[in-house]
Amino acid sequence: MTEQAPGLTGTPQVPVCPRHPDRVSYVRCQRCGRPACPECQRPAAVGIQCVDCVNEARARVPAPRTVLGGRARAGRPVVTITIIAMCVVIYLAQRVPGLMVAHSFIFMPALGDQQPYRFLTSAFLHGGTLHLALNMYALWVVGSVLEPALGRWRFISLYLLSAIGGSVAVLLLADPAGVSWSTPVVGASGAVFGLFSAIFIVLRRFGRDATQILVLIVLNFVIGFVFAGISWQSHLGGAITGAVLAAAYVYAPRRQRTLVGVSATAGLALLLILLTVMRYASA
Repeated sequence: MTEQAPGLTGTPQVPVCPRHPDRVSYVRCQRCGRPACPECQRPAAVGIQCVDCVNEARARVPAPRTVLGGRARAGRPVVTITIIAMCVVIYLAQRVPGLMVAHSFIFMPALGDQQPYRFLTSAFLHGGTLHLALNMYALWVVGSVLEPALGRWRFISLYLLSAIGGSVAVLLLADPAGVSWSTPVVGASGAVFGLFSAIFIVLRRFGRDATQILVLIVLNFVIGFVFAGISWQSHLGGAITGAVLAAAYVYAPRRQRTLVGVSATAGLALLLILLTVMRYASA
């Protein structure tokens, strides 16, 4: 069977694959009818289809979703692993003499107005190996559950805003005339407490027993009050931020999850900025 070029009746034209014009193909796609070389052929229920039609059909199929609306993905929690890796690498950099990593990125209220990036960067620093190990273990345990359930972008938003919320709480509860105004704060505890609150909200949303996570939250708060050198303010701020954002994610109507999620994330970020500006204005 041959094809004829338009306007040249009687002139035979050999069918070639559109993706590989140098390859002759007499096999046609069952959907679009175009020639497809062996490399571009895909088995179908009847005959074959070309790779373009297969990709087009696949793109129209809705991505599978979790019960909370996150995109179902196979494999390990990539975001959680990435955050852990970043914290470990940065901690190793802290140990290198002369780099002054901690000095450059710690948070204290006295520096936040001039260097606002410290509200977030301090969450990737740690005061010691045990401090790092405890936070990363908690992040792995909770993150490996929350990240797949919420989806990557909501999990990242929850983690980062909880970290910032912890720093904002330190600012709000510090005394401009006291030593707390210049006390450095480091660690991912605020962000981790945000994840604790989120997993509590998720469990309650689906009627599951949340007693264990509640006990864990209370115990960690108590430890922050009993032992010196632990910022309970950061824990409190992260927990409140995480709870508010998680509630918006989890209780959003199914058909409006994206709208509610984006609006809640942006709204909470603006609220944290507003509280920060107001606090420095009144200091």
